Amino acid sequence: MAAIALLFPGQGSQEVGMGRELAEAHTEVMDVWKQAERASGVALREIYWDGDEKAMADTKHLQPALTVANYTLWMHLSQKVKPAATAGHSLGEYSALAAAGVLPIGTVIELVALRGRLMAEADPEGKGAMAALVRLSLEQVETCIAEVAEATGEMLVIANYNTPGQVVASGTKNAITVLQEHVKAHKGRALPLPVSGAFHSPLMADAAAEMGKALAAVSKNAWSKAKFPVYSNVSATGETDAEALHSLLARQMTSSVYWVNTINNQWDAGCRHFVECGPKGVLTRMVAPILEGHLPEAACKPEPAWKTTSVGNMQAVLEFV
Repeated sequence: MAAIALLFPGQGSQEVGMGRELAEAHTEVMDVWKQAERASGVALREIYWDGDEKAMADTKHLQPALTVANYTLWMHLSQKVKPAATAGHSLGEYSALAAAGVLPIGTVIELVALRGRLMAEADPEGKGAMAALVRLSLEQVETCIAEVAEATGEMLVIANYNTPGQVVASGTKNAITVLQEHVKAHKGRALPLPVSGAFHSPLMADAAAEMGKALAAVSKNAWSKAKFPVYSNVSATGETDAEALHSLLARQMTSSVYWVNTINNQWDAGCRHFVECGPKGVLTRMVAPILEGHLPEAACKPEPAWKTTSVGNMQAVLEFV
C-alpha cells in the first residue's frame, strides 16, 4: 500500500457543529473539549456547536477549538490510518505534533490557547492585514509584492504558499490596500481576509517572542521523538527529532508557510494518499494543483474523485492518486 500523509487544517476551516457528534458519542473525546475549555477559559462547545459566528471567528476561541476538532477526529481514525508522514497548515501544525506523539495533547491545548490570545492581541491598533492573491503566477506575485513594498516603504511579505495559483500576502493595511490595486492592474485578484493582524510576518515578532518563551518553558520530558516525520511549515521538510521540531515551531509565527513545498516533499518521500483530519476538506483541495506535474491527467480535473469519510459533520478526506 502506498504511503499516507496525514494533513491537519488551520484557521479558516472552522464550521458550526464541528466535532459535536463525535464528542457526544465518545466520553474520551468530550473530555478533550472540556480540557480545552479549561485551558482557554471559554465555553468553546457553546460557541462552535450552537453557531455563534462572530465568536467563532475570534482567533482566541478558534485556535483551541479547531485543534481539538482536528485531533479528536484523528483519535477516532488512528486505528484505521497508519501515516508515514504528517503536516499541519499554520495552526494545524500543533495537531500534527500531537498526532505524531511529539507533545501530549494537553500540552498542545495549553500552547494553542496561548497562541490564540497572543495573535489576537498582537495588533491592538489594527495595523496589519492579509489578502489572498489568485490568477497570477508566483513570479508575478513576488514582483508585485517587491514593487509595492519598495513604493510604500512598508512591510509586505508572502505569508502562505498555498498552491502554485494561490498565495497569501501579509503586511501593513496600507501596503495590502496598495497591493490590491497593483495586482488588479496585472489582471490578478487580491481578496482581503477577515483576520486580526498580519500573521506569518515580522509584525508578529513580539507575539512570537512570547510564544518562544512558552515553548521553552515546556518540560524537556514532554517532548518526544516523532512516531513519523512531521513536515514543518518553516522548512517544508520532515523531522522526527524533538529538539529540531521545537526549534522550527518557535520560528513558525513569523515565517512563511511553505505548503506547496511540503506537499511536494511528501510526494517525493513516497506519499501517494493524503488524509485530511478536519472540517471542510480545504487542504485536500490544494493537493491536486500542487501535484499537477506528478499526477496523471485524470487526477487533475477540477473535481477529483475524493473519498470522504464523514464522522458527524467532521470529515476525513482521502485523495487517492
